[in-house]
Amino acid sequence: MRSQARARANIALIKYWGKSDTELNTPAVGSISITLDALWSDTEIEFDAALAQDTLSLDGKEDAAQLARVSRCLDLLRREARVDLRARVSSRNNFPTGAGLASSASGFAALVAAASRALGLALSPTALSALARQGSGSAARSIFGGYVEMRAGGAADGSDSFAVPLLSATAWSLTVVIAVTQKYAKVTGSGEGMRSTADSSPYYQAWIESSQADLNVARAAILNQDFGVLAEVAEHNCLKMHALALAGRPPLLYWNAATVACIDAIRALQSASVPVFFTIDAGPQVKAVCLPEAAEQVATQLRAVPGVLDIIVSELGPGIETG
Repeated sequence: MRSQARARANIALIKYWGKSDTELNTPAVGSISITLDALWSDTEIEFDAALAQDTLSLDGKEDAAQLARVSRCLDLLRREARVDLRARVSSRNNFPTGAGLASSASGFAALVAAASRALGLALSPTALSALARQGSGSAARSIFGGYVEMRAGGAADGSDSFAVPLLSATAWSLTVVIAVTQKYAKVTGSGEGMRSTADSSPYYQAWIESSQADLNVARAAILNQDFGVLAEVAEHNCLKMHALALAGRPPLLYWNAATVACIDAIRALQSASVPVFFTIDAGPQVKAVCLPEAAEQVATQLRAVPGVLDIIVSELGPGIETG
């Protein structure tokens, strides 16, 4: 009863921020993302009757803080398989963990895929997506490759809250240049940040009400392969999310000085007609999305920004891989 899986991180172009049900971990709004080939989590799991409790090794270290979250997710799969076996989980990321690069998305997607296979469950990608969502909202999208849309859903049991593929990674090639400006975990996690924002930001209701329009525009832009329209709506949606968090009490500022400097560098490239736009999730890392022919120029510009610690260049990637 052992298996392993690789899942890739995704970045949201239309953001998920806020939950409609904290128990089911259903999002308050839908989202659209792209799956990145260069950032992945490798997870191995073994169910063992000799274990008294689940164990978790993350990046080579025991991680008690994440273990409860992992066990809750595994309980869903154990219930599906009608077993009560504890599991030994080992997961490793090839990029900084908990630093705003979607490590929870790839990590929980890999977890449910590996556990499902180890338990002999023949679950569909849609079912895996719904299960991954309950570990991490963005993990639902990492089940699939390329361009992915997460449906917020409305069912009381969360059964209609899962991701669906929009367009394959090869159908429309984009490159993502990531400017890493911080390698340690962020102080305020996404879940805590969402709760605080929903409770206190005066802009939260406007965020909810405006999300569908952004989804419609971005979805059409992807299906029509319209870079200009996608760039405009993605940047607008990103800045809305961060404005929402800034207006909370306490205010949440996920950026640092290098984040702002990277935005300025990308705007300078845009002024020179370089096909690139930025997006930033709950963290200080800047993701510059561009047409492939512009990737080298974008990487060169961002590498020169003071405070940029590393540059990661990624094409769009596939969904879950198991073995």
